[in-house]
Amino acid sequence: MLLIFTHKVTNRLTYTAKQIFERILGVEIGFTTKVEDFIKHNGPKMTYSKQPLQNEFFIRSNDLLFEQGINDLDIKVADWDDIPCFFSAGDKSTVPFDIFSASFFLLSRYEEYLPHVKDSVGRFPVKESIAYQNNFLELPVVDLWAYKLFKALKERFPELENKENGYRFTSIINVTTSHAYALRGPSRTIGGLLLDLGNFKFRNVWERISVVLGIKKDPYDNFLELVEIHKRFPIETMFFFQFAKHSAHDKNISTNNNKFRYLIKSVADYSAVSLSTSFVSSLDKNVLKEEKKQLGNLINRPINYARLRYNKVNVPATYRNLVETEFTDDFSMGYTHEIGFRAGTCTPFYFYDINTEVRQPIKIHPFAMHDYALLKFKKKEEVFEKMDNLYRMVKQVKGEFVLVFSNELLGGKQQWDWMELYQAMLKRYYV
Repeated sequence: MLLIFTHKVTNRLTYTAKQIFERILGVEIGFTTKVEDFIKHNGPKMTYSKQPLQNEFFIRSNDLLFEQGINDLDIKVADWDDIPCFFSAGDKSTVPFDIFSASFFLLSRYEEYLPHVKDSVGRFPVKESIAYQNNFLELPVVDLWAYKLFKALKERFPELENKENGYRFTSIINVTTSHAYALRGPSRTIGGLLLDLGNFKFRNVWERISVVLGIKKDPYDNFLELVEIHKRFPIETMFFFQFAKHSAHDKNISTNNNKFRYLIKSVADYSAVSLSTSFVSSLDKNVLKEEKKQLGNLINRPINYARLRYNKVNVPATYRNLVETEFTDDFSMGYTHEIGFRAGTCTPFYFYDINTEVRQPIKIHPFAMHDYALLKFKKKEEVFEKMDNLYRMVKQVKGEFVLVFSNELLGGKQQWDWMELYQAMLKRYYV
């Protein structure tokens, strides 16, 4: 066991230290505020405070983990052996940065509590993030810092043991629109047809008519193909279906449509199925509860996992609502149109509510890429060069590589064959 001496044990400190040592590194830890207990401990130990006691392994603490609420922070990003870090710890510190405070800042999404202008659908903009502004969005810095700390501790304490995690790959299929044209009913079909005609989208007109007449298959209906693909790869896959009433932002098939219901039940026979929440449910907790209940009743399984519409995570309200509606895991922590790690990590972590200073019982699984972020690339080679770098980083720190694909893009042929690209990624990254 690694014993940590500190002048005060706070919720922020225990939350962050357990994430770094127990969940990322697999190292057992304990805390003490008593000097005598620290001195007589014969095993690995370190001090996290303002001053060292003697000559021990020491990290000089920033004030962040001993404060409450949100304060203005002066953050200056610098390099630690070519890895960006912040909260410099000074010369006396064994490692040059207070990685506990830096990790808490990213994991808690501290910056998302600070004043900012939200985007058109109410999200925290990626360009407001410290990671984007300092060019480390594509690095799982929290995990990289943790392993650098472990290396330093291991040099001081060769007997320090850890139980390493294994690299994990998870593929998510997000289904907010299961069909482009089919199963939509006469009024929505005619309305869509007139809209396409008015916008001179004649290709869409022909495709819609062909699907409705049964000449062509609906381009978004690729679920059986996906199930067969997943059978060939021993990976964890999940389908998140929207199961909501029609609204301005939620335009999926009616939840009363028997063919739509049968589709979800059929997919659930082969894969984990959970809820892609509606835009309306992000504003109304009762709607969220009803969507969860109805989908659970349909597949006869508890619905524990959630993905937010548009990845619209607003802290702390979003996670409070998910906790109150008894979700255990969320897969929305990432940016729709930018590749990288929104919370600076590729290891699942629990949400810390800064307003209440309590760790909430919901586990967050950060994703590294949403397929819409690939639309800006011109060539497949550029995509794989970018994704290979992420893959190597995640594998290096034995994290979880979560990729989100939508059945909409997978059903398209624009730019390139998306289904072919998807299969290539599964083959490339599942081991």
